[in-house]
Amino acid sequence: MTPLLRLLPFIAALLLICVPAAQAQEAVLKGKDVTAEALIDALALPEAGAPRTRGLKPVSPDARPSAAAAGGRANLLITFLTNSTTLTAEAEGIVATLAKAMQSDSLSGVRFRVEGHADARGDPQANLALSKARAEAVAARLAQKHGVAAERLQPEGKGAAEPLNKERVDAPENRRVTVVSLR
Repeated sequence: MTPLLRLLPFIAALLLICVPAAQAQEAVLKGKDVTAEALIDALALPEAGAPRTRGLKPVSPDARPSAAAAGGRANLLITFLTNSTTLTAEAEGIVATLAKAMQSDSLSGVRFRVEGHADARGDPQANLALSKARAEAVAARLAQKHGVAAERLQPEGKGAAEPLNKERVDAPENRRVTVVSLR
C-alpha cells in the first residue's frame, strides 16, 4: 500500500471532524438560546498578547452549534414587523439580553459593530437601506433603553450580501442582526 493510501482514513476522519465545526461557526442564536452567558462567550475577544491557537475536537454531526464557536461574533434572529424597523416583542427581549451581556465585566471595554442583514427577496437597494435602518434601530435601542454607550456601537447595513442560507433566499436566518466585537 502506498503512503498516500495509508493516509486516506486519517484525512476522511479529519474532514468529518472539521466540517461540522465549520458549520457551527455560523449558528444563529434565537429564542431560549439567547442568554447573557452565551452572548458573553460568543462576543469575548482573546486577551491582547495571548497566543491564538486552533484546536480540533470531535463534534457529532447532530450536535447543536455553540454560540462560542464564532469567537467575537454572534448571529441573532432579531425580528421586526414587516418592512419596518419596529422590533417584535420577542426581539425586545433578545436586545435586553444583548445589552446585559454588553454591560458585563467581560465585555465592558469592547466596541461592537451591529450588522443588519436581509434576505435576497425584493429590490437590493431597498434591502440595503432597510438592513441599515434595522441595525441603527437595534443600536439606538441598546443605547437609549438599556444604557449601552452609543460610542461603543457601530451600526452597518449589509443588505443581502452575506446570506447564511444560500440555498433558500427567504430563510429567516438570512434576516438577522450580527454583532461583531471590535478592539
